[in-house]
Amino acid sequence: MKRRTLPVATAFAAAATLMLTACGGGENKSGDSDKIAGADQGTEKPTKSAGPSGAPAEDKPDGVDVSLPADMNLVFDWDKPKDKNEAVAMEDAANYVRAIYHGVDKRTSKVAAVTAYSTGGGLSYAQTQIDARLDGGWTATGTRRHYQATTRSAANGTSVEVAFCVDSSKFYGKEIKTGKVLKSEPSIADYDHFKIIMVKVPTGDGLWQASEVYVEAKATKCR
Repeated sequence: MKRRTLPVATAFAAAATLMLTACGGGENKSGDSDKIAGADQGTEKPTKSAGPSGAPAEDKPDGVDVSLPADMNLVFDWDKPKDKNEAVAMEDAANYVRAIYHGVDKRTSKVAAVTAYSTGGGLSYAQTQIDARLDGGWTATGTRRHYQATTRSAANGTSVEVAFCVDSSKFYGKEIKTGKVLKSEPSIADYDHFKIIMVKVPTGDGLWQASEVYVEAKATKCR
């Protein structure tokens, strides 16, 4: 299956009052260890979207719809790694992030994009993030920036840790019923550091799925 690089716009946000937490046992305690947490996590064969749904072709990597409204702007300000596996794992980590907010926009955690780009703890994290926004009656609007990305491969070549900073200072929750944008004063709470463990799907399609997500909230190193 031919892979394509998506444009660097569309998808991941946090509602102003929702605290980001790590999925799968709290903060990553692996530190600088060569062992990647979650590297042995199994994968599930992804479910692709069933045909066109009105989204532009460039919003459908691998036939999966990750499109979002124009007012949800995701910026990936990072360079592609030279290592082929790490480059594709990083691309699909971004697709995972897009998939979460595609679900927020569609008002369901059951969208094909979430199933395609996540498994195990990554799937649970995505569904929890989407459902929390649905329960709160929120969507998202504005621009969220992802930067200072690093990648690290497991020795077996089937797992890659993708780490990056997130700046949400210009990304806000928005009430579905009223359209009110929930703005707040910029603070350290706008900065988080993510580590996503990406695992290769053993189907030959070159697809990678998020198996675990670790979040350091109020990350001073990202400010």
